[in-house]
Amino acid sequence: MIKVLMIDDNENLVEMVKEYFKDNKEISIDLIAYNGDEGIKLIEKEQNKYDVILLDLIMPKKDGLYVLEEMKKRKINKKVIVQTSYNTPEIISKVSSYGINYYILKPYDLSDLHKRILNVFDNDSKLDIGENHLQISITKVLHELGIPSHIKGYQYIREGISIIYERPEVIGGITKELYPELASKFDTTVSRVERAIRHAIEVSWNRGSWELMEDIFGHSVDIDKAKPTNSEFIVTIADKLKLDKIKLGI
Repeated sequence: MIKVLMIDDNENLVEMVKEYFKDNKEISIDLIAYNGDEGIKLIEKEQNKYDVILLDLIMPKKDGLYVLEEMKKRKINKKVIVQTSYNTPEIISKVSSYGINYYILKPYDLSDLHKRILNVFDNDSKLDIGENHLQISITKVLHELGIPSHIKGYQYIREGISIIYERPEVIGGITKELYPELASKFDTTVSRVERAIRHAIEVSWNRGSWELMEDIFGHSVDIDKAKPTNSEFIVTIADKLKLDKIKLGI
C-alpha cells in the first residue's frame, strides 16, 4: 500500500481524493495538511508514515514553494507530486530545481492522479521539464477547448497529440499507424478510437472557447463552415505546441 501525505487548502478536493482512494488496494491517503506550515511539520515529524507527498503550490500561511525549500534545508528526501492550477514555464522550472518527481495541472482526472502516484512510487526519476510541460500544455489546451476529461475521446486525443508531437512522421499515417497504436494502448478497437475522437471534437465545438478555436484552427480550417477532421484537430494542436515551445525557449 502506497501511503500519501496530501497538502492542499482546498477541502473539497481533499475530500474528493480521499473518497476516490477510500477502498483502493494500492493507494491510501493517510495524512492531510491544509497549509504549508502544517504540511512541513507533518513531513518532518511523520517521515515513516508516508511514501509520496501530494503538494499544492498556492496555499495560505506558507505555500508549496516554502515547503519544498524547507525540505531542501532539512535534507528531507521524499517523493513529491506538485499539483496546481498555476502553469507557467518559470514556475515549472522553479519547482523542478527542488528535485520533485512530477507536476500535475488542476483540474485533473482522478484516474490520472492514480497512475501518477503509482509511477512516482515505482520510479526514482525526477521531473523532466520538457516532457512535463508538454503534458501540462496539452491538458490546458484541451480544457480550454471544452473537452471534458472523463470522456474517452479526451484520452485518445491527448495521447495522439503526444505521439504526433514526438514522432511527426506518424502524420502521414493517422488511420494506419496512430489509430491502431491508440487502440492497442487503451485496449479497444480502431473504429471506437475514431468515433470517440470525433465525438470529443463535436463536444468541443459546442462548449469550447471560440476565440481559441479561431486562433488554433483558423489558418487551416474554415471553421465557419466545418469542424476540423480528427487528423486536422490533433496535428494542428501538436504544431501549435511546438511553436509555443520554440517561443518559450524550453
